[in-house]
Amino acid sequence: MGVAYISASKKTNEAYKWGSNISFLFAMIGAAIGLGNIWRFSYIVYSNGGGSFFIPYIFAILTLGVPFLILEYGLGVKHRDSLSSILKNLNPKFEVIGWFIVFLVFLVMTYYIVIIGWDVIYLLLGFTKQWGSDPNLFFNTNIVVGGNNLSHITTIVWPTFIIVTLVWIFLWLVSRKNIENGIGKVVKITIPSLICIMFLIVAYSFTLNGHMIGLTNLFNPDWSALLNSDIWLAAFTQVLFSLSVGQSIALTYASYLDNNDHLVDSVLVVAASNSSFEIITAIGVFNILGFMSLKTGLGIEQIATSGTGLIFVVFPEIFNIMGDVAYIIGPAFFLCVFFAGVTTMFAFIEPMSLSLAKKFKMSRSKTATIVCFFGFLTSIIFTTGAGNYILAIADEFINQYGILFAILLQAIIFGWLYGIDKLVPILNEKSIVHIGSKWIWILKYILPGVLLILFASEIIHKITEGITTELLIELVFLALVIIIPVILTKLPETKDN
Repeated sequence: MGVAYISASKKTNEAYKWGSNISFLFAMIGAAIGLGNIWRFSYIVYSNGGGSFFIPYIFAILTLGVPFLILEYGLGVKHRDSLSSILKNLNPKFEVIGWFIVFLVFLVMTYYIVIIGWDVIYLLLGFTKQWGSDPNLFFNTNIVVGGNNLSHITTIVWPTFIIVTLVWIFLWLVSRKNIENGIGKVVKITIPSLICIMFLIVAYSFTLNGHMIGLTNLFNPDWSALLNSDIWLAAFTQVLFSLSVGQSIALTYASYLDNNDHLVDSVLVVAASNSSFEIITAIGVFNILGFMSLKTGLGIEQIATSGTGLIFVVFPEIFNIMGDVAYIIGPAFFLCVFFAGVTTMFAFIEPMSLSLAKKFKMSRSKTATIVCFFGFLTSIIFTTGAGNYILAIADEFINQYGILFAILLQAIIFGWLYGIDKLVPILNEKSIVHIGSKWIWILKYILPGVLLILFASEIIHKITEGITTELLIELVFLALVIIIPVILTKLPETKDN
């Protein structure tokens, strides 16, 4: 009996262990490089001072992104446990905060996958440009279907539903395996492929006539913008979500490490990779927008946008006027979006999966199945005719309020109640770059202050909106992110045999 238990315990540990630091690095880079790097960053730069935006952007990376990621790496390696368990051990009253955070990430996952589903549809359409001569009409008629209301909430958009179902099955098949045999193997293929394909697309974009129009508009600095607080808030927000800071992803992935090799150095590699990718991608995006501007006679300000409008409307319009080469560039572009999306989805699954495994002593296969099954059920609402409407509301509420609040709570708890100075020896032990009192000072004073300003500005913005249908839907999400974490906290923990 004892031998059998030891064998089972060893098998469980192996299921949550990276085979190498390369797997961990690729997984972390995949978690950071997501849809926002491709469809959001370039527009953020363009609309927030151009070249001058990089001053607050770099400042935000150094004072927010890197310090908090270092904290998460340290916590993951020291405890090798889930966030909810770490917080419970610190103070039983804090366990619910851990479940609150991983449930927020779970909710993001349920609508994020729908956007990946749309991308897969466009990847297939790209070989023949079947979105037609009016990509905007096609997207709104065949993909989104409904308008900005709930009137089509009972109508399933079948192409989206079918593709989303297939993507969920793929994610489940990979995530239920041991971390190295599943996610580790996939990211070692997808991340190098993503970087290589995007590099080739960007290189090609420099051959397009008009690319300098795009670059000039992208990088032309507006130094007066640095005096605008909104620019600084935009930089901090971009870094916060681009690096997946404070979402228990880095902590969870780091907990799978077998040693504390080069922890601080790894954070710098991930941050540098993420920033390099989104800057290079922004160059490619605006090179192509410059080409469209020259071809159509429209100003950059008339065609530059972000989000689904850029990916599923503007780019298909560009591919329509690009000629036969678009039959290669188009699918390659949508393949990049797919790789960026699924590697982030793997990261979204892990925090909830590990939390369930630790509290209820479940196998990795079982927790992955539970998370993917309930994730699939929840995502169905986003495949309806009202899906895009609800998606936009959910994304704003969760990211601009929920996750910001969650990170602020973590900054206060770990900065002031945990005693982060005891992580310094672990982080520095095998790292080339060392951290010390400055890192602690940033986490205790700078980080909470910045997060408090960001959160307060979002709350003020929400108060000025008044009562709307959107607010009522947000209240439903608010109820969910309170009730579900409380239930998970109250459920009795399964004891070791």
